[in-house]
Amino acid sequence: MIQKRYEGFLKTPCLWKSKDVFSLQQFEIISESQTLNIEIDEQLRLGKYVERLVAFELEMQSNISIIAENIQIQDEKTTLGEIDCLLLKDGEPIHLEIIYKFYLYDASVGTTEIDHFVGPNRKDSLKEKLTKLRDKQLPLLYNNMTEKYLTALELNQHEIKQQVYFKAQLFAPFANKNIQLKVLNTACFAGLYVNKNQLHELEDCKFYIPNKKDWLIVPHPHVNWMLFDAFNHLVKDYFQQQYSPLCWIKFKNGQLTKIFLVWW
Repeated sequence: MIQKRYEGFLKTPCLWKSKDVFSLQQFEIISESQTLNIEIDEQLRLGKYVERLVAFELEMQSNISIIAENIQIQDEKTTLGEIDCLLLKDGEPIHLEIIYKFYLYDASVGTTEIDHFVGPNRKDSLKEKLTKLRDKQLPLLYNNMTEKYLTALELNQHEIKQQVYFKAQLFAPFANKNIQLKVLNTACFAGLYVNKNQLHELEDCKFYIPNKKDWLIVPHPHVNWMLFDAFNHLVKDYFQQQYSPLCWIKFKNGQLTKIFLVWW
């Protein structure tokens, strides 16, 4: 299962290519699928779990060496933040922030392409995350409290490039599947999202609800599929809890895809 998660992670495209977004430069790396030969704590939340996958990916690159990871920056007893990774790529020092997110396209939110992407439970948004990266997480490198950590590593704050490794799975509305993006990477679309009023349109399908770390995995047929009635009964609890699960769906023709079932 961990190998399938790693392969799914590698197949997830970066959220944008070449041009910077929100003044954030995307980290560029080309990796081929390899056997993952590390153990990862299953208790880690998904974001930290992905960081371990990235660490393995980076270690497999001959031109990259990791200097330090997960550096807690503190001012006495107050934690100011964390620097995800410091590395050398072709001898050049880089401060790398690692992000893996799931966003749903809702044209009713905001006015720009970036505004339209919200979290599955509407508690966060792409714009909020990009703003936090630009205005809080990356500037931490230049904080006075960070300087002593960098000095100990024989690094100069002003010689370090800053980049983000931002991968994402995007989901289009069930009623408007063909969305073309101009700023972000259309290849990031991984599936659709449906609400409870649209669910009846999938009565002929079969369903599977993976655990959260398996959200990384590319759907495959070798799981215990549920018929519509069993699935429909099960998801009533999710609606009551206002929680949007990611599901795999198998159509009658055998096609597999991911859907978010949203309570809103």
